[in-house]
Amino acid sequence: MKRTDADARVLSRVADGDTAALTELYERYGEPLFAFLLRLAGDRGTAEEILQDTMLAVWRSAGTFQRRSSVSTWLFGVARRQAHNRLRTAAPPQAAEPYERADPLPGPEELAVGGDSLEALLARLPPAQRDVAVLHFVVDLAHQDIAEVLGIPVGTVKSRLHLARTRLRESLHGQ
Repeated sequence: MKRTDADARVLSRVADGDTAALTELYERYGEPLFAFLLRLAGDRGTAEEILQDTMLAVWRSAGTFQRRSSVSTWLFGVARRQAHNRLRTAAPPQAAEPYERADPLPGPEELAVGGDSLEALLARLPPAQRDVAVLHFVVDLAHQDIAEVLGIPVGTVKSRLHLARTRLRESLHGQ
């Protein structure tokens, strides 16, 4: 049995109101969805909230899944829409309390990429390039799946990915 068939059956059970099936779907896809949302949102708390919004949207709309894509591609599309809805209306971040401030010394990731974290480098990309880069490098989706999640042609995915790589390379080399 292929995973896509099993995922479609689980999603069908979700559509029928089976809460255990929603838990099963979360156990399969919670981590990669969270990693994707963390890169989009930039902070853990917001990413967790968007993941909850995503799972609620999946619960409500599971019956609309039409098998035109894989369940995983559909889930990332739902997560992306939830993220963009939340981030579009989000208030500017509040100043952190002194005890919440991050350690000013660079960590291993910052040292490896010249002082900037991966999140900071990705945040500098235009949103269209950032979406493609996160789905490719972090979530490890294929070009076709990224095209389906974003609703764009595969050629556009390749073009945006090329531009994102170029900008990331320039950022790493300080150009």
